[in-house]
Amino acid sequence: MWDEQLIRFHRQLSLQAKIPKGIEVLHPYRDEYTMSLCARFFKKYYHDNKPRKLLLGINPGRFGSGITGISFTDPVRLENDCGIPNHFDKRGELSSDFIYRMIAAYGGPADFYARQLISAASPLGFVQMGKNINYYDNPKLQQAVAPFIVESISALMKMGCDRKKGFCIGEGKNFAFLADLNQKHGWFYEVVSLAHPRFIMQYKRKQLSAYIDRYLAALAD
Repeated sequence: MWDEQLIRFHRQLSLQAKIPKGIEVLHPYRDEYTMSLCARFFKKYYHDNKPRKLLLGINPGRFGSGITGISFTDPVRLENDCGIPNHFDKRGELSSDFIYRMIAAYGGPADFYARQLISAASPLGFVQMGKNINYYDNPKLQQAVAPFIVESISALMKMGCDRKKGFCIGEGKNFAFLADLNQKHGWFYEVVSLAHPRFIMQYKRKQLSAYIDRYLAALAD
């Protein structure tokens, strides 16, 4: 079952790499309360063996999955959209806002998660001087975590992800890096890039409906 595999995958996450000085690893799954919420989420939406398409973001951030452990899911959406109450501070996060608008347009969380799995290139996040940092923002960090990224994506693929297309959430450096890794490891026949939700919400909000339509069209193929 997907839920059992995903719970085991997140419980066992461990980054054995020399991280550059000044950068801390954001590891929400070490917290038992967070892990219990993840388990509820996975049991609710992934208690089956259906094939799913894999969407990969960058890495968790402090106000979204860095808290809840669920990709692009802040405490507000976890409770209001997914029906999983939690005692986290109900602070919304822009990327989560877009993703759950898109999920609503798709048909709701039950329909969406029955066919899709959202994770991240690096399922663990990074913080520098109290702020989020992407794995590719520091060349030494990217080099250090590359084996971890390969290991994580390979493990997700073995669970039953559709190999026809993989989706990269992010059209710039994340896409370039994942496309290059895919050439080497052959996870997907094709990697499709999608605009990052934070970019959309910050700079293209007037075109929000159009971007949601682009996501839906891509995932419908």
